[in-house]
Amino acid sequence: MTIIATKGSLDMAYPPFILASTAAALGWEVAIFFTFYGLNLLKKDLDLEISPLGNPAMPMKMPFGPDWLRSMNMNVPNLIMANMPGFEKMATGMMKKTMNEKGIASIGELRSLSIEAGVDLVGCQMTVDLYNMAREDFIPETSDWIGAASFLPRAQRSDVSLFI
Repeated sequence: MTIIATKGSLDMAYPPFILASTAAALGWEVAIFFTFYGLNLLKKDLDLEISPLGNPAMPMKMPFGPDWLRSMNMNVPNLIMANMPGFEKMATGMMKKTMNEKGIASIGELRSLSIEAGVDLVGCQMTVDLYNMAREDFIPETSDWIGAASFLPRAQRSDVSLFI
């Protein structure tokens, strides 16, 4: 299985690592190609946030309080989110608190599981060059730094290819 991870927000970090670690646990050979903002998922410092702005499918739920309050979907208009300082930090904090209370593994834990299971973590060299990134900022378990032309033949040979 090959996965192309293009997004580096907290909520979009879960799909590639959950799918990769699960497939590897099933005995599949798995590689993830991290490109553009997805490259943030290979950084040593995983300071990931979420942005509910422009994401109408994202439920805003309170991670505390009585059950009736926790179960409410709070549809906050984009205008309020865009103009309220600190809204993304607050939403990130609420998401992290909810995940912790529900026993959801952190991205760091899922990434470690993927590494232990033998998932091949591949960084996009073009993105590194484009954004003037330093390889020293990334985890040493990054197996290779290549471009799309080098990764696509591997994706073509895989049984399952996913773009996230």
